[in-house]
Amino acid sequence: MLLGIDVSDWQGAVDWPEHAEAGVGFAFARATDGVESTDPCFTRNWDGMGESRLVRGAYHVARPAGDPVEQARHFAAVIRSAGGLSPGDLVALDLESDDGLRPQQVARHARRWCHQVGRHLGVRPFVRTFHAFARGGNCAGLAEHPLWISGPDRPRGRPAVPPPWRAWAIHQYAHSPVDLDLFPGSREELASLGFHPR
Repeated sequence: MLLGIDVSDWQGAVDWPEHAEAGVGFAFARATDGVESTDPCFTRNWDGMGESRLVRGAYHVARPAGDPVEQARHFAAVIRSAGGLSPGDLVALDLESDDGLRPQQVARHARRWCHQVGRHLGVRPFVRTFHAFARGGNCAGLAEHPLWISGPDRPRGRPAVPPPWRAWAIHQYAHSPVDLDLFPGSREELASLGFHPR
């Protein structure tokens, strides 16, 4: 079992060595939001996670009303500008807003973004979402991507799993003072979930 956190510029400066000493084994940091926005703390967080020897991940906040191909290119460019991916690094799509679109359109956007990121970076993205959003059909066709489920209303390690998934990979079980996550396996098992089948 691995404990993790996820952060953005909302947390300001993150003391990565302190988190590592406290038992955190993995972390995700926001890299991008939509087609232009870049988290101003991303590069510092990316370096800090690596220096603290955490399994590190980067995530993108999806804006389904925008172009998924351009959003994927922007995300990949920001990752590369921060030094790129090392073996075992992870990426994720934060899919929690529909931008007023129909579920089929949201799901199509997410599938295209994941496909493009797989092409650009050679990894399989996780998908972070929440139960009601996924049950509404916004995640159709994403079952091959590991599920990072936001479920702070559920006991740690016991999230409800929405369709199209049958199992969860990461449970975000708390939001304060930082988002807290759990992976029910080893560092090697977590890193392997990002493997992109060619």
